[in-house]
Amino acid sequence: MTNNTNCCEIEVQFYYAVTYSIILVPGLIGNVLALWVFYAYIKETKKAVIFMINLAIADLAQVLSLPLRIFYYLHKHWPFGDFLCMACFYLKYVNMYASIYFLVCISVRRCMILIYPLRYNNCKRKCDVFISVAGWLVVGICCLPFPIMRQYKDENYTICFSDLPLRNVGATASVLMLVIGELVGFVLPLVIVVLCSWKTAMSLRDTNPVLNDSGEKKKALKMILTCAVVFLICFAPYHFSFPFHFLEMGKKVNSDCRSRKVITVIHLVSLCLASLNSCLDPIIYYFTTDEFKRRLSRQDLQDSIQLHKSKYSKSQSRTISQVAC
Repeated sequence: MTNNTNCCEIEVQFYYAVTYSIILVPGLIGNVLALWVFYAYIKETKKAVIFMINLAIADLAQVLSLPLRIFYYLHKHWPFGDFLCMACFYLKYVNMYASIYFLVCISVRRCMILIYPLRYNNCKRKCDVFISVAGWLVVGICCLPFPIMRQYKDENYTICFSDLPLRNVGATASVLMLVIGELVGFVLPLVIVVLCSWKTAMSLRDTNPVLNDSGEKKKALKMILTCAVVFLICFAPYHFSFPFHFLEMGKKVNSDCRSRKVITVIHLVSLCLASLNSCLDPIIYYFTTDEFKRRLSRQDLQDSIQLHKSKYSKSQSRTISQVAC
């Protein structure tokens, strides 16, 4: 490795390790709590709860992979084999695009319930389940190029994640993948979320004879706008920086040392922001969903704990009776 190459490198491992360590605990607690709450009131509401459950599952899956990432970036060594490396690497992008997909689904569902209440209030939950399963399949297939494009040059498999080099593909194929990925994975979802925000905001001006409740509309608008804000904070910087980083890694553009450092720093920050969505999504649930707040209220928590204790006591009593007999 030449001195010129060394001068262009920036030590990013420490920053990744710090970011993932900060995200780990609140992300784990927040998403486990979210799944518990959604399971408790899944039968009480049709307001995109299936999509919220899937969003929490996507976030939790990424959070559970963070300890391995932290270990690698602290020790600069990967002892767990190439399969687990690629699985964690792949999971990162599945989480990102699954989160984008379900944020869009939440925004569309809340918007449609307000604008077309008769049609969408009667929409069966099976429809949401089908949309969720289809979304997971599409996202899973579309994210396969991310691990496929990486390769090992170290026969001992001691490197992983951002240190994996890109496979050598043609410039035309690289640009085509970038354009399709940016349009389908970011631009189209962004347009849909912005459109839902605009239509929901416009609905506040109208008087709906079926749903004449401005408070309900304001809560829906707050949820959709919060989805849009999280979308922009977490995913816009990444999709802005990724094309430059991808082309630089693949040596498709000639850039000087300073430009490489700028691209590396921007991509580092954007990737950390993209990981932050695992912590921000539970905030969406709490501040925009009345059922979530109610379930986490002190009285509801006490009632839930008391109910579990009662069930546990009855179960123990039945067990003791069966043993005695």
